[in-house]
Amino acid sequence: MMYDVAIIGAGVIGSSIFRELTKYDLKVLMLEKENDVSMGTSKANSAIVHAGYDPKEGTLMAKYNVKGNEMFEDLCRELCVPFKRNGSLILAFTEEDMETVKNLYENGVKNKVRGLQILSREEVLEKEPNLSENILGALYAPTGGIVGPFEYTIALAENGVTNGGEIKLNKEVTGIEKNNTFKISTKDGEVIEAKYVINAAGLYGEEIHNLICKESFKIIPRSGQYFVLDKKQGDLVSHTIFQCPSKMGKGILVTPTVHGNLLVGPDARDISDKEDLNTTSDGLNFVRETSGLTTEKINFRDSIRNFAGLRANSDRNDFIVEENDEVKGFIDVVGMKSPGLTSAPAIAVDVVEILKNSGCELKKKENFIGKREQIHFMDLSPEEKAELIKKNPHYGRMICRCESITEGEIIDAINRCFGVPSLDGIKRRCRPGMGRCQGGFCGPRVQEIISRECNVPLEDIVQEKNGSYILLGKTK
Repeated sequence: MMYDVAIIGAGVIGSSIFRELTKYDLKVLMLEKENDVSMGTSKANSAIVHAGYDPKEGTLMAKYNVKGNEMFEDLCRELCVPFKRNGSLILAFTEEDMETVKNLYENGVKNKVRGLQILSREEVLEKEPNLSENILGALYAPTGGIVGPFEYTIALAENGVTNGGEIKLNKEVTGIEKNNTFKISTKDGEVIEAKYVINAAGLYGEEIHNLICKESFKIIPRSGQYFVLDKKQGDLVSHTIFQCPSKMGKGILVTPTVHGNLLVGPDARDISDKEDLNTTSDGLNFVRETSGLTTEKINFRDSIRNFAGLRANSDRNDFIVEENDEVKGFIDVVGMKSPGLTSAPAIAVDVVEILKNSGCELKKKENFIGKREQIHFMDLSPEEKAELIKKNPHYGRMICRCESITEGEIIDAINRCFGVPSLDGIKRRCRPGMGRCQGGFCGPRVQEIISRECNVPLEDIVQEKNGSYILLGKTK
């Protein structure tokens, strides 16, 4: 089959472009080397929809950050994804920090960020009484928000499939050639033909680019480590609280999550290994100690999980969104560090324009389905719950008690998966295992449901990536 557009990489950037392209009469394919979408940076980040005060005026980061932020709320509502515009505070602790705050304000105004205010110490503490008494003031950005990042990415991919797009998992790209069309070779021996190729390979964007184009940028993995705290800590702050940024990033944040937890982190460390997701005692201690500047009231004994995520930092210090000068039809969309998540919807719209200018024939579909539904059982009224259980008794069986997730929600998630899901794949779709016990009680039950619904042996189900088997065999 000849595809009009092949997208390499199924993170939030690739999935945003994928969905946007399914609005047109095109054969669109998204390739992913892992066994699910949202397996890289898109599942391990700060989950922040940034306001846009930070990126330097005139950069692609600034352009896409502000535009993407404005699009996010409607998109999340359309795709049934959790989102909250809770606002951000950037704290100043010294007179030097206050100068930074003023500079951020001025930069944000230039970037056309709405509603920015510089607050006094008293005004900040009125909004957030649990913050440190040592603050001098803050920048307030009311358009900042929080989102479920992997839920959002998965929803984009699902909606793209609903509208005729195709996803192929476990398809690591090993070669790209071009004559009249592109021929993409994968590790398992398949050759895929497409008229246009979009490189949205995240951390591996450099490697995919260099398969067919001259080397023109470097991707440097930047590691960031986090604490996830139990929901009893979730109301410590209501806004996303940043410290003043540095050249390494936006600093240590303290933020509620859309699901009621508290997230603290990340540190920032440039590394060489693009698969290194290890947490370190030094990194976590740094996060813990530095967050104490923001507030001393975080009880880290309520930490339920630590994790590390990698950002694809490019040596251009800006997003790369461009058609290659020499290889026409090959479009790089890489270097997506923060605010990549926020920028994704706006980037997708611009990529469509790049394709159009490159000669891709674009005809809008008349039957595009933009809305995606997903049942969140605990959000329903008692009457709605009773009616749903009456129709489908699986919704009356609680599987994950920490997060109150029913068997009906898990079955629905399995049916919406791309192939046989992993345990963590279901976790990212509907949250069993996200609570205090981290799947210690519900994990085996979810595994049994996957086995039953997909008709696969229990031993074949993995925790996350291929090879991460949970069971190795029977003891008797």
